[in-house]
Amino acid sequence: MSAVILESVLTCPRCGHTQQEAMPTDACQFYYECRVCHSLLRPKPGDCCVYCSFGSVPCPPIQQQRGCCTGHKA
Repeated sequence: MSAVILESVLTCPRCGHTQQEAMPTDACQFYYECRVCHSLLRPKPGDCCVYCSFGSVPCPPIQQQRGCCTGHKA
């Protein structure tokens, strides 16, 4: 198994701003506010968190094929 990447670059779908962020390793991040346009990002349907929807790499649990907050309803 390859090393887990703990940082991801989020890209705002509204304004295109990119921001590198450290991902939590033990929880999903359901919301993220863009630092430029202040849009509130939420996971796309079928994704567990904002990193899986808008990040350059998926969240650590998904990278490790553990699943991620499977009971979450966005």
